[in-house]
Amino acid sequence: MAFQLAACAEMLWRDRPISWRASRLKEMGFGVGLWNWPDWDIAALERTGATFTIMNGYLQGRLTDAEGADALVKSARETAQVGKRLGVHRLNLHGTALGDFGLPIPHLTTFSPGMELRARDTLHRICDLAEQEGVTFTLENLNLREHPGCPFNSTASVLSLVSAVNRPQLRINLDLYHTQIGEGDVIRWAEACLPWIGEVQVADNPGRCEPGTGEMNWPMIARALDAMGYAGPVGMEAFAKGDEVAALDAFRAAFTL
Repeated sequence: MAFQLAACAEMLWRDRPISWRASRLKEMGFGVGLWNWPDWDIAALERTGATFTIMNGYLQGRLTDAEGADALVKSARETAQVGKRLGVHRLNLHGTALGDFGLPIPHLTTFSPGMELRARDTLHRICDLAEQEGVTFTLENLNLREHPGCPFNSTASVLSLVSAVNRPQLRINLDLYHTQIGEGDVIRWAEACLPWIGEVQVADNPGRCEPGTGEMNWPMIARALDAMGYAGPVGMEAFAKGDEVAALDAFRAAFTL
C-alpha cells in the first residue's frame, strides 16, 4: 500500500461516542481525522491510542485582516497544545472560520488585491508559531458552491498562497472533492500542488460519500498520485452512503495499488 489511509471520525457512526469511533478506525487500520476539538473529550481520545492525522487548527479568525489574523494566531496557538496532546500530524486552516453548514464567518462578497498580501503575512505568523511549537499546519481548498463568501477557498488560491509562503511548517490539505466541484481536472491540480501537499482528502461527487458512489474514477486517481510520487496520507472526509464498514472497505480498495 502506497498511502497512509485515514478517515474523518466525525462523519462516520454519528450516533456513537467519538472515542468509540476513533477506536474502531484504529482497529480497522485507519488513522483518524477530527474537526473541532472542543466538542470532544480529549482525555478519552488520548486513551484510544489512535493515530490522529489531522484536525481543525483554529476555532476563530481569518487570514484577510489584522483583527482576524490576531484572532487566528491566538486560536491556533491554543489548538496546537491540544494537537500535541493527541499527537496530531497536521492542524488544518481555512481562509476564514466556518460556521453552521460550512458558511464562512464573516461572509465576504468582495475581495481586494491587498487581501492576498495580508493572508501571506498571516500565514508567515502561523509558520512562526508552528516552528515554535513543533507542529505543522495545512491550508485546505474548499469550493464556492458549498462555501460561498469564503476567501482563498479555490485550489488555485490555496496553491498560490502556500507556494508563496513556501515554508515547511505550512502545507496544502488538497481536498479533491472540493477540487472536483470547483475546478475539475483533479489529477493535474494534484500534480501542480505536489511539492506542497501535506494531505490529500477524498469524497465522491455528488453526495460527498465514499469512493465509488459518484462520478470520480478513484482507482485512476490513486494510480496517478502514485505515479507522480505521492506516498503521503489520504483521508476519507466523507459520509457513508450505507454501512460504514463497507464504505471504509471501498475507500481502502480504491487506494490499494
